[in-house]
Amino acid sequence: MRQEAASKLIKALQLIPETMSFILYDGFRPLQVQSFLYNDIKNKIRLKFPQWTIEQIEYETLKYVAFPSIENSSPSPHLTGGAIDLTLGDERGYPLDLGTAFDATEEKSATAYFEKHRSENEAAHINRRILFHCMTQAGFQNYEAEWWHYDYGNRAWARKSNKDQCLYGPIIATIEQNELKEYKFR
Repeated sequence: MRQEAASKLIKALQLIPETMSFILYDGFRPLQVQSFLYNDIKNKIRLKFPQWTIEQIEYETLKYVAFPSIENSSPSPHLTGGAIDLTLGDERGYPLDLGTAFDATEEKSATAYFEKHRSENEAAHINRRILFHCMTQAGFQNYEAEWWHYDYGNRAWARKSNKDQCLYGPIIATIEQNELKEYKFR
């Protein structure tokens, strides 16, 4: 993560109850990883809904993973170092109930799902509220289709924060044989 985004994450951590922890899944993602995830989810959706058109598959895919882009005008959120995927854990680091698995591609993944369906899972309702409020109080913005995804400083954050411009452009990483060789900030 970018330094300022990481500082905001520490601030959010200080806002959660002492009996809870954060479990971090993703921060910065190189273009190769973003491309793999995009194609993998798109293929899973294609198999799940074989009757759908290419446009319907694309629309559904973009709910759960950003198009892989390093363009300055529209970089993928994780390529900027300003996006984080995380969940709440207990004091030993075991995940708490937030209603779905991380990266689940279903309606229940929407952050506010349990606001409307509270009786389905009261624990998930409460835990999502805790995660949402500590992250937004620290300065992050939530991607509403994914309870686990938060942005700071990137294009999504700027749009939701009514900022004229984002703080971060893409990070261009060179990876060879699964090793980071170099990176540069835009």
